[in-house]
Amino acid sequence: MTADNDVGDNAPPAEPARPRLTFDLDVDVCVVGAGLAGLTAARELARQGMSVAVLEARRVGWNASGHMLGAVMPGYTAPISDLIARVGFEDARELWGLAQQGADYVRGAVADGAAELASEGALEVSTVDSGEQLISRLQTLGEDFGVEVEGWQAERVRDVLRTPRYFHAIHFPKAFQIDGRRYVHGLAALAEQAGVRIFEDTAVVELDLAGVRKRIATAGGRLRAGQVVLAGSVHVGVPQPRLADTLLPVWRCAALTAPLGERLGEVIGFAGAVGDAAGLNQYRIVDGDRLLWSGPERTLGIGDPVVVPRRHARAIARQIRALYPALGPVEIAEAFGGVVGQTVHGMPQIGELRRGVWVASGFGRQGINTAAMAGQLITRGIVEGDDRWKLFLPFELVWAGGRMGRIAGQALISWSRGQAAAAGVLARYREGARARALVRDEREAAKQAARAARMAAAVGRPLRPPGPRDAAEQAVEPAVPRSITDISTP
Repeated sequence: MTADNDVGDNAPPAEPARPRLTFDLDVDVCVVGAGLAGLTAARELARQGMSVAVLEARRVGWNASGHMLGAVMPGYTAPISDLIARVGFEDARELWGLAQQGADYVRGAVADGAAELASEGALEVSTVDSGEQLISRLQTLGEDFGVEVEGWQAERVRDVLRTPRYFHAIHFPKAFQIDGRRYVHGLAALAEQAGVRIFEDTAVVELDLAGVRKRIATAGGRLRAGQVVLAGSVHVGVPQPRLADTLLPVWRCAALTAPLGERLGEVIGFAGAVGDAAGLNQYRIVDGDRLLWSGPERTLGIGDPVVVPRRHARAIARQIRALYPALGPVEIAEAFGGVVGQTVHGMPQIGELRRGVWVASGFGRQGINTAAMAGQLITRGIVEGDDRWKLFLPFELVWAGGRMGRIAGQALISWSRGQAAAAGVLARYREGARARALVRDEREAAKQAARAARMAAAVGRPLRPPGPRDAAEQAVEPAVPRSITDISTP
């Protein structure tokens, strides 16, 4: 049984209730937020011999970190071309290498028992015919950045994904998938094994970050620490509202279908994760005959993580049916989701805000590997004085625009989905037009051949294929005058 067999449960694996902080405590490091980044940092700091306490306002994995598809990809939410334009080629390549280290860390945590490996490989498919762009991206990733990738032509893509909506694809053979909801709880268990103390239902109500020893107040107790790691993403707003204002809250919804039987294998023959380049859909097969599908993103209408996904379940079912009509009616067995923090520039916020105060947030839709990377970078920065986190300084903290920013973000999401859908329709129309033109050309050629055969039969001469005559035939053939002046008179 793989970890994916638990994806269909109504709740993630049962975890022991962790206590509230109801007393005063002194530690080396206080981590605010028990998501992927906070737990990774806490675990690694404890493994280096530091005393660590994690303060979580609700429960471990209650938000986006515990409600994800579990696809571990290289890179960031921001396109690689934007990275190069922003920081230059060499720094962009080093940033990409750090993101890969994050993915390697997740694989190592899986090996340590945080979760189980579900499947390998990922396809980034294109919904438009963009062969030249594919070649350029393959060159950048493979030759310039050393990523193991391969390009798939449309015929190969459609051989394993039976939909006419896909064209070319980039295959990442080293990408992998895990049960995302199990992983965050497994990571918490590994952190506790390393000596981390996790306090749930312990919201931070006040932060005093001045001085050598920072003071953190909660409803039931107080904590003092030499270092503070703020890993609460959009929910760090009460103690640090200005930091929370730099993140655009984006709701990501996912759904798990009921068993689809053999028909699923007939239309989807790829075992890994599939995502389109426009970021509209991401999905993979779980339990052998079910689809785990990431649905629409929203910046408005964000509410309870249990209630909101139900509103989008029908939209996800319609999207599955539109992409794979051969599946027929699709029943959604479960819907879930969470809110991620998206920065204006699309890159995570990682680094030291002031002496002894660190931030790890803004991971967007590429959260698993980059959150792990953030935990590693912050640990090395605290323990070793490693300053590679400064590679993220060009991606400064930018105000996300508040309410107007969320309205603009929703408009941009809707526009992007519309543009991608329109581009896909146009690409499929052009492909159909080329196919129809080819059929017309073949029919016209057949008509001309038939007409030539009839003419040859009418004059009693055998049909001869066009081409140069041989030299012997030309030698016995009487000369044909080229013009009236070539005719000689007696």
